[in-house]
Amino acid sequence: MDSAARPYRSVLYIPGSKGRALEKARDLAADAIIFDLEDAVAPEEKPAARALLREVLASTDFGPRARIVRVNGLDTPWGADDIAAFAGTDIDALLIPKVSSAADVQAVAGRIAGLPLWAMMETALGMLNAAEIAAHPRLCGMVMGTNDLAKELGSRFRADRLPLIAGLGLCLLAAKAHGLTIVDGVYNAFKDEEGLRAECAQGRDMGFDGKTLIHPAQLAIANAAFAPSEAELDLARRQIAAFDAAMTAGQGVAVVDGKIVENLHIVTARQVLAKAGAIAALNAN
Repeated sequence: MDSAARPYRSVLYIPGSKGRALEKARDLAADAIIFDLEDAVAPEEKPAARALLREVLASTDFGPRARIVRVNGLDTPWGADDIAAFAGTDIDALLIPKVSSAADVQAVAGRIAGLPLWAMMETALGMLNAAEIAAHPRLCGMVMGTNDLAKELGSRFRADRLPLIAGLGLCLLAAKAHGLTIVDGVYNAFKDEEGLRAECAQGRDMGFDGKTLIHPAQLAIANAAFAPSEAELDLARRQIAAFDAAMTAGQGVAVVDGKIVENLHIVTARQVLAKAGAIAALNAN
């Protein structure tokens, strides 16, 4: 599937050291999987996890799911070997942790050719430098690391995420300005379905493409939240039909449900239908 059209509603973290979890991941209803060699793997397990993950990715068909590997940072004993291990492999992206500047992206880009790069946005400096990071020519996606960001800020948990909104917004603006995929941070209380549903709705309303998840039980809620609803699809179709009729009649605008519909609304309507089509194609596989 074309990466530009690929849905990223649900992006599930899987520890790279857990063979059974890696095997199960191929049957999960996730749009993408982040195979994690960083936070989810203990220091003494990292070399073995790297070898296991490389073997699994080479021998396992994960279907239409995007395969993203989160490596350790270059400032750790494992980062350089992680990057080297996945050079030339058939994965969809390499995820760089704790990106604070475009130089962090370039340091990895200089070590691995061709492979799309994604950036974990989880530091205060990263928030302030989001625009320059997003402008790096090798960068294709951003992932919000809200736990690490909250830790660095010393902020308290709030259901409305008010302490994090400035950082979320800066990264969202940067990603959209440069045509990148951007997915929201995790929701830690994986048994709290209502809380997850509310946070997914907030992220979707802000403009995020999807949400990172820590447990398979969260997949269905994220997939529903970040997909166009039947009401949105119906409105998009009616807007396009009304606008086409108005154009045929020599008029520049149409009216649907008492609201003006201009060309900019049609661009959005076509994007909604295209996203629904991409999701249907993903599900068909």
